[in-house]
Amino acid sequence: MADEDVDGGIDLEYFMEDISEEPSTRVAGAILIIIGSLLGVQLGILLVSGNPDEILSASLDSSEEYSDVSGIVISERTGNASGGEPVEGVRVRLLSVEGATTGKETFTDSDGRFTVPEIRREPALLSFTHSGNNTTKLFFVPGDEAQIVITMSEGNGENVIDRRGESYQSNSVSIATAIALMTVLLGLMGVYGGVEAYRGNSYRRSWWLSFLGLWSRGMIFIGPLLILIGMGLVTLSKEQFSGSRH
Repeated sequence: MADEDVDGGIDLEYFMEDISEEPSTRVAGAILIIIGSLLGVQLGILLVSGNPDEILSASLDSSEEYSDVSGIVISERTGNASGGEPVEGVRVRLLSVEGATTGKETFTDSDGRFTVPEIRREPALLSFTHSGNNTTKLFFVPGDEAQIVITMSEGNGENVIDRRGESYQSNSVSIATAIALMTVLLGLMGVYGGVEAYRGNSYRRSWWLSFLGLWSRGMIFIGPLLILIGMGLVTLSKEQFSGSRH
């Protein structure tokens, strides 16, 4: 049995040595790297071809143009004894940013919760009024927050909160476009690495370019898997490269 194991090991060693000397091993690895990288290039092109105008367009479908707004109103904490409890009966009115009435209003329930349905997703104003408490005015954009939390404080004044912020849609489009272009670039680097392997030029240049091609993520894992297998075959046959020792 031991002799068989030794023989098996020797046979495997000879087999690996034989295929490492075969040009077809390097060529097969190069082809796999090129195919995997081309899948990454294809993914990048699909990402680039996406129309950014659809993201920025104001003509959204009905499911995105309106949003239900809900939240909770609690009392302000005054020391460790009281506060932080739901406030029932708070009048919640939806106003325009200029303060004009919209006809939409509701009152908080016994749990301090409220819901104002079907609000257009554009800057608006919510007014919270309750006897004995300061009026709170919240400037916001419906849909930006999952739950609105308002704290009512005792007094006869007015608290103004502005949570409209800035729109980051343009930045999101720019980032998505940059990622798409980077995906194409990395895929092309991988293709060039495969070509280098096919030609049998610099092993190190081929290996590093192929490694960068991994990040093009062609078909999520199929492209990187092909590139990895190809890199393994290329590594096995690295002595065939004219510049393998440089």
